[in-house]
Amino acid sequence: MLGFERITFDPGVMGGRACIRGMRVTVSLVVNLVASGMSTKEILEAYPYLEAEDVSECLRYAAWLAEDAVYSVALSAPHAAGPRQQLSATNHLGLSQTT
Repeated sequence: MLGFERITFDPGVMGGRACIRGMRVTVSLVVNLVASGMSTKEILEAYPYLEAEDVSECLRYAAWLAEDAVYSVALSAPHAAGPRQQLSATNHLGLSQTT
């Protein structure tokens, strides 16, 4: 997956969410810790089984996800004079968005 060797997905671990090296530590936990102001050093002290590269890869993975594009397409209903029908696109994670 685009060079993310430390990010793993296993339906039996944390419901298949993105985790670090198969552990029960999600990428979202690490990203939230960084967003809350914790330094890599503080995260490693709180979670001694993690490595600095784990934190870096979580942030790179989050940045990669943020680049994902979702496109919506509006179509005119051929049989009705009412409002246009809306279709939504689904991104690579299976999340959809309708506008």
